[in-house]
Amino acid sequence: MVKRYNRLLIGFYVLTDGLLAAWAFLLAYLVRFESGLVPVTKGYPPIEQYLAVMPFVAVLTPLAFQLQGVYRLRRGRSRIDDFFAVLVGSVLAVVFGVVCTLYVQAYYLSEEAKARGAFEVSQLVWLLFLGFNVVLTYLSRETIRELLERRFRAGIGLKRILIAGAGDLGRMVADRMLQHRELGYQVVGFVDDRAGGDHIGYRGLPLLGPLAEVAEIAQRERVDHLYVALPLEEHSKLLDLIEITSREFIDVKVVPDLLQFITLRARLEDLDGLPIINVNDVPLQGLNAWIKRTLDIVFSAAALAVLAIPGAIIAALVKLSSPGPIFYSQERMGLDGKAFKVYKFRSMRLDAEEASGPIWARDNDPRVTRIGWWLRRLDLDEVPQFWNVLKGDMSIVGPRPERPFFVEQFKHRIPQYMLRHKVKAGITGWAQVNGWRGNTSLEKRIEFDLYYIENWSVTLDIKIMWLTLVRGMLRSTNA
Repeated sequence: MVKRYNRLLIGFYVLTDGLLAAWAFLLAYLVRFESGLVPVTKGYPPIEQYLAVMPFVAVLTPLAFQLQGVYRLRRGRSRIDDFFAVLVGSVLAVVFGVVCTLYVQAYYLSEEAKARGAFEVSQLVWLLFLGFNVVLTYLSRETIRELLERRFRAGIGLKRILIAGAGDLGRMVADRMLQHRELGYQVVGFVDDRAGGDHIGYRGLPLLGPLAEVAEIAQRERVDHLYVALPLEEHSKLLDLIEITSREFIDVKVVPDLLQFITLRARLEDLDGLPIINVNDVPLQGLNAWIKRTLDIVFSAAALAVLAIPGAIIAALVKLSSPGPIFYSQERMGLDGKAFKVYKFRSMRLDAEEASGPIWARDNDPRVTRIGWWLRRLDLDEVPQFWNVLKGDMSIVGPRPERPFFVEQFKHRIPQYMLRHKVKAGITGWAQVNGWRGNTSLEKRIEFDLYYIENWSVTLDIKIMWLTLVRGMLRSTNA
């Protein structure tokens, strides 16, 4: 039912997004060429020329939204998150539109069609389309969200849910239901053999009785769906529950007890009809990985070009400040546990680890040179890592890479530590912009790293890059 409902809602969003994109494109043409608000200096293209492009825009926009993750249901997604997701998705749609129209002009149009200006779109029209599409799409989503919430608050169309199992797994199911009220589910409570005389329940949801009374409770509470969330040791009771509920008009859903294993988003796969649960699925695969790699190449190449002169000055200061090489390379662990050489401007003395061996860097580290202190303070020692990004060893955004020596220690101490290697290591990351950088809690860093991996999107990457710049400037101001 959840999957079917999600598909219907997503299908509705795809349809409305395509229609609104078409309207936004037409409105952009009318404002540019027909409103008189913007001077026209190169003639008026016929509206038929833009109507021919409109179907492409209507198809490319939902595709861009899909790549951006706009249609993905996420826990705790705020209205601000929705806005930025729509904004970045619309930017991608414009990029796809420009590329597609240029490609069609170059390879598929006759000379006569090119002379008529077929598939030519004004740059200002694309810019106006971007603005109109963001406003129309976001307002439509907020309108739909408000209408659904009002409908469900009024008790219209709600599906009443009973959860079998009041342990950690059952509570996780209840949390998801309460976090996604837009799905139209109302949790009436739990049934559990450990209820005894305690009817306090969880988050205001009562314990209604033992499993044996599920039929009576379901009838009394007018239950539509039973979610079975029993721990492994109680799965012998599953057949009894299915047999009891088969005599009632109740849909039964079974939640597998893999809570202790699932730390990233799980996905159901199919092996010739046999259901397989992938307990650690990540969104950074296939086309998403290609998009992230493209952004890495563009941004790292631009950064290396812009920072070429400042980098040369830093290199000279490093060389003059202490004996030794300008650059420092060190083995780190990256994607899928593969080692690579990370590059930095040298900020420590040459003999920094001769006596101590590998140790964790700390504040006011005596091994740091005078220039090195400033480089580390302003994160300028990390600039050469843009070369690592361009090579493909790293990404601009991702979990910070650690040395294999430390990884070998941490993977035995910290649960799920190795899952951070499901993606490429990054120059900056979600943990770092939230203050978990340097000599801080490893557990909190892992928590933020796993959140990033599970919730990756282009919007989140851009948000992290922006926060890195802003907080870097604040550090430089306070230095």
